Amino acid sequence: MTLPYEMIIGLRYLRAKRRQRTISLNTFISIAGITLGVAALIGTLGIMTGFKEDLQAKILGTTAHIIVQERGTNDMKDYPNLVEQIEAVPDVIAASPFIFKQVLISSKSSVQGVILRGIQADKEIQVTDLQKNMKFGDLAGLKDPSLVPPEKRGHSLSGETPTPSKNRPGIILGKELSMRLGVFIGDSINVVSPVGPIKSFTMTPKIRPFTVVGIFESGMFEYDSSLSYISLDEAQKFFGLGEAVTGIQVKVNDVFQAQEIGLRLEGALGLNFMARDWMQLNRNLFSALKLEKTMMFLLLVLITLVASFNIVGTLTMIVNEKQREIAILKAMGATPLSIMKIFMLNGLVIGLVGTGIGVPLGYSFLWLIQNYWTFDASVYYISRIPVHILPLDVVLVATSAILISFMATFYPSWQAAKLDPVSALRYE
Repeated sequence: MTLPYEMIIGLRYLRAKRRQRTISLNTFISIAGITLGVAALIGTLGIMTGFKEDLQAKILGTTAHIIVQERGTNDMKDYPNLVEQIEAVPDVIAASPFIFKQVLISSKSSVQGVILRGIQADKEIQVTDLQKNMKFGDLAGLKDPSLVPPEKRGHSLSGETPTPSKNRPGIILGKELSMRLGVFIGDSINVVSPVGPIKSFTMTPKIRPFTVVGIFESGMFEYDSSLSYISLDEAQKFFGLGEAVTGIQVKVNDVFQAQEIGLRLEGALGLNFMARDWMQLNRNLFSALKLEKTMMFLLLVLITLVASFNIVGTLTMIVNEKQREIAILKAMGATPLSIMKIFMLNGLVIGLVGTGIGVPLGYSFLWLIQNYWTFDASVYYISRIPVHILPLDVVLVATSAILISFMATFYPSWQAAKLDPVSALRYE
């Protein structure tokens, strides 16, 4: 198969002047610039996507995919029937009632303001990953602290295996919260609700002791330092809610279809109920992450743009050096379009080679980071940097690099195409 003469001449111009088997230094620098730009882009986008998905997994492991609440009130009644209606909706895996209140928790050494959630242990397992996140203890201890198996109780600071009290209801704390309070499994704490019974025209806080029966670690500092769990029955008694709950949490098949499923839930339950998916509940966080990823992509594209100036410089030098050859080609009948093709091919080859080397280099960089860069998990909550490369990101990076390289060839190619062969050969 015979290659077009434009391609043969264009590839020849990329070589060094004297050693025909090696590429010129300028060509090498141009390729290296594109390579580093592509590798940096893939590495950055892979790490940022990894962190986003790791954060998303931790959020969805602690909170439900959809929260259903009654409009205008925080007290949802007749929730058993609502749970049945919700679970009958297609693509819904499970539903569980919950109570959500702010309280104070006091121990012998500290006081902390936290979120207290009342849950049904058997249903919570189906909706969230709380059981999987249990570092010590068990969800079964919420109903009866003595049900926590000895092998799951861990050891207190004294080295002894604690024995939870049977006389008090159980409570589960986040790891950071338990450290701040200075408590462990078997220890007693007081839960204080600022909203209590009214006596002598004043509201009296309600206080009740609980026994710590579990400590969970979700991997998110915000959850581990501010969340606590008790059984749904105890929460209803403590807050005087009767048979009411705050809302119902729902788990679905596809987390990315949660919004659409939420609309179906609202249609099935009626206008008095609203369903908010996990993306709505964490909109500010994920919008910020998306904006950050977009801005990092745009900033790192500047590396490729800088490399494109090397292409412009390289092709301009080639045009100046090859004026005599260009004039001869034109005299032999080469059209201006053919001359432009020769030099545009040069830039396209530089972009393709640079991208072809940059993509595997970016993958190699991420592999090294993921496998050899470790952290102290007790400080950073992660032991390794999460990495995930999306095929769409790779295509976007490769396409942008090749396109920028190709666009950089227009001006030098146009200069070569408009060269007057008479002027170039006059003094030859």
